[in-house]
Amino acid sequence: MNKLIITVLGKDRPGIISQISTILYDLDCNLENVNQMILQKQFAGFFFIDPPSGLTRNQIEQIFVERTKDSGLTIHVNPLEGNGSAVEEIQTEIFLITTIGLDQKGLVARLSSIIAGFNANIVNLKAVFKGGSDPNANVMSYQVSVTPDVDTPGMFRALREKASELDLDIRIQHKNIFNAINKI
Repeated sequence: MNKLIITVLGKDRPGIISQISTILYDLDCNLENVNQMILQKQFAGFFFIDPPSGLTRNQIEQIFVERTKDSGLTIHVNPLEGNGSAVEEIQTEIFLITTIGLDQKGLVARLSSIIAGFNANIVNLKAVFKGGSDPNANVMSYQVSVTPDVDTPGMFRALREKASELDLDIRIQHKNIFNAINKI
C-alpha cells in the first residue's frame, strides 16, 4: 500500500497527539513525519504514515472514526501523492522573511503573490495578527525555498518595495545566517 496522510482538525485540548499516535501504533503503522500547530485554540495536525500491508485506507479511516467519535475531531485519511516515484532533487536555499507592522487586510495575499510571481515556494508561514494599534503585535514569518533559477535579488527588491508601501518593517535573511546568529 502507498503511504497515507492523516489530517486532524479540532478544538485544541491536551492529548490529541497521544490519541492519534496511539491509534497508529495499535494499527502497526509507521509514523514517518508529523507537523502540528495551534491557531487560535484550533488544532491542525498532519501525520504521514506507512501502513502495514493488508490494511486499507478505508479500514484505517473507519477505525479512526470509531475511536475518535466523541472527541470533536475531524479526521481525513488520504493517499500521499507522488509515492514511490523517484523525484529529482533540486538544490534550494531557504530564506527567512519576517514582516512586522499594523494589521491590514490582504497582507499575506500581497506578499505571497510576489513570492509566487518569482516562482519561489513558501515552505512554512506563520502569521500572528493580534490587531490593535501596536505594530509590533502583528508578525508574519515566511520560510521561502529558492531554486537557482529564481531572480532572488529581484524578489527581495519587490518585497522591500511592497513592505515600504504597506508601512511594514521587513527582514530577509538566509537560513544559515539566521541559524549562526541565533545559535545558543
